[in-house]
Amino acid sequence: MANVYDILAERGFIYQVTDEAALRQALERPLTLYCGYDMTATSLHIGNLTTIMLLLHLQRAGHRIIAVVGAGTSMVGDPSGKTTARPILSREEIAANQGCIKAQLARFLDFEGGRALMVNNADWLLELNYVQFLREIGRHFSIAEMLAAETYRQRLETGLTYLEFSYRLLQAYDFLHLFRSYDCLLQVGGSDQWGNITAGVDLIRRVEARQAFGLVIPLLTTSSGAKMGKTEAGAIYLSAERTSPYDFYQYWINTEDADVGRFLAIYTFLPMDEVRALAALEGAELRRAKETLAFEVTTLVHGRQAAEEAREASRALFGPGRPTGAALEAVPTTHIPRARLAAGIAATQLFAETGLAVSASAARRLIQQGGAYVGERRVDDVNAAITDEALEDGEILLRAGKKSYHRVVAD
Repeated sequence: MANVYDILAERGFIYQVTDEAALRQALERPLTLYCGYDMTATSLHIGNLTTIMLLLHLQRAGHRIIAVVGAGTSMVGDPSGKTTARPILSREEIAANQGCIKAQLARFLDFEGGRALMVNNADWLLELNYVQFLREIGRHFSIAEMLAAETYRQRLETGLTYLEFSYRLLQAYDFLHLFRSYDCLLQVGGSDQWGNITAGVDLIRRVEARQAFGLVIPLLTTSSGAKMGKTEAGAIYLSAERTSPYDFYQYWINTEDADVGRFLAIYTFLPMDEVRALAALEGAELRRAKETLAFEVTTLVHGRQAAEEAREASRALFGPGRPTGAALEAVPTTHIPRARLAAGIAATQLFAETGLAVSASAARRLIQQGGAYVGERRVDDVNAAITDEALEDGEILLRAGKKSYHRVVAD
């Protein structure tokens, strides 16, 4: 069987690694590794799915996974990739987010028989003695080296708090703690975490005189340069409550042509021969590759039934005629009192309310650009109102652009 390092490299997961030859050799035997997830939202998103896929490949190869829910570090806030300080969350907010994200991670990783662990860094970070921490850990960090890091250098111009400045020390200590407690030898994450991860590797070398490893994946963007998982309507979440399975499916089926092969390699477990064959399709046939991508990823995140319903809804919406039955049920839906529709709702308000536009002003621009539709009728007037006259079988099908649909049901 191929070394899992080669599998990860072939599928496009590896961006940087601290010692490639030594890590590849270490992965010949079962080892323990970790990835951390901060508790800054109620759901993980597509960006997190990249690291989850990495963890799944490593777990399938026999390595033990530690998923760290970062309730402790979330109280500080990671400045990486941020131009301003993150909002400071309350303990109650962090606890609520933590419960949601722990449940999500448990859907992907196999925790049976100790094959994976889930730990909370608040359990050790909140008990630290500040002076003792500075004496044991802080003395190993050079202020000059930290300020030379791009993350901190950029933030100096806009304002960097000492709270954020300390984040790297805490994440490095996480790695040291996991090394001591679980013999954890590898930390993985996104490329924006390279400085934080290598700080932990260096700390283990200085304090324990042992070699640990860091591996980061590329921060994915689409071929047009857009950040992966970002749309005009906002981020694409793994929670069905925040991003419906239909919208999740549609995100993937609308993948840019040039990205299909890359995303099939990273976000599915299809054999690479099949990935390359699908990526080689052209013209109308490439739609089949996109449908495979969308179905595989939606199945992984939401289950086969939800993926099948989303696929049927997508085929019905973009095929001839008006969708009906189960296909229509899978379309994102908003229920509105019939009395509201009878009185008339501003088109800009309804498109914003249903999430087809991020705001009323964005809906106004959508109408001005000719991209707003009620059924098959284009909305041409930014001051137009949508009433119950637009109802068909008790509902209205709204469309933004060519690909985004939303169903309004009158109650």
